[in-house]
Amino acid sequence: MHNFRGAHILSVDQFDRQDIGVLFGLAAEMEPFAQRRKLTRVLEGAVLGNFFFEPSTRSRVSFGAAFNRLGGSVRDTTGFQFSSMAKGESIYDTSRVVSGYVDVVVVRHPVEGSVAEFAAATRVPVINGGDGPGEHPTQAMLDLYTIQKELGRPRGELDGLEVAMVGDLKFGRTVHSLARLLSLYKNVRFVFIAPDALQMPEAIVERVRSRGHAVRQTGDLAEGVARADVIYSTRVQQERFTDAEEVEKYRGTFSIDQHFYERHCKPGAVLMHPLPRDSRPGANELDDDLNRNPALAIFRQTDNGIPVRMALFALVLGVEGEVRKTAREVSWFVPAKIGVDDV
Repeated sequence: MHNFRGAHILSVDQFDRQDIGVLFGLAAEMEPFAQRRKLTRVLEGAVLGNFFFEPSTRSRVSFGAAFNRLGGSVRDTTGFQFSSMAKGESIYDTSRVVSGYVDVVVVRHPVEGSVAEFAAATRVPVINGGDGPGEHPTQAMLDLYTIQKELGRPRGELDGLEVAMVGDLKFGRTVHSLARLLSLYKNVRFVFIAPDALQMPEAIVERVRSRGHAVRQTGDLAEGVARADVIYSTRVQQERFTDAEEVEKYRGTFSIDQHFYERHCKPGAVLMHPLPRDSRPGANELDDDLNRNPALAIFRQTDNGIPVRMALFALVLGVEGEVRKTAREVSWFVPAKIGVDDV
């Protein structure tokens, strides 16, 4: 890809290692702005259209906050009922209309391939915020950025890594994108831990294997995570199921708590999750008793979404070289740590 300016961001398959290096180098420069230590107005006057046709908290707010931190403004639509699609308007018409109002569009849609339809109707950059069970490319970007930081590999040397992906791998678009992105590296060992009915789609397994990586598939959580450097848990994607009873059959199947971590995981193994955690009793994929475990990276992971998405917006809109020129110190109170349990 090498040139982000004006590009649609639809799939991790667009990127090579050099692209990721460019993005992550700029994301590191964005961290003081993301952490509210510095202020920039490099996108002052620009408008983001944030169109989420599925429920979202983290992604929607993260995209909006990242754009705001660059000085731009945000216009949100959430749910079909608040859009003209409820009146029968096509994706083509919706995309063309809103593209006349904004400078960049983020779309989340429950149907795989729909974000590409938005992109096909406009030359305004469209970013995939998640398309059904398909992909979530910016989540994979922030996940990979988090892995590099947590393991102390800022230059992108992830060759030889062992990653265990746990839970609903069939419908979890975050693991689909992350597996594809990790396959850019060398000799990565993948362990896919799920019930047979929720295992990673065969197309992704074959993609990873075709690039020379080792793949193990298992339903045994303790055996699967034993040697992993990174353990990436996912919830059961209940919105993709048509049978509520089937969802309950899998909920809580692969739960990790502090006792399990101490007994079965490699010391220092990084614990990740795209969130939300299912906090109902017996269902939590990463139990609350892990909240003070330094290996739990889930909140650092969400924090990392801001600098990564700031960097992506800057690259797509071609202002990456202007950020430092507008930088100044913030004037408001910023706490040293965000959460009461942050370690």
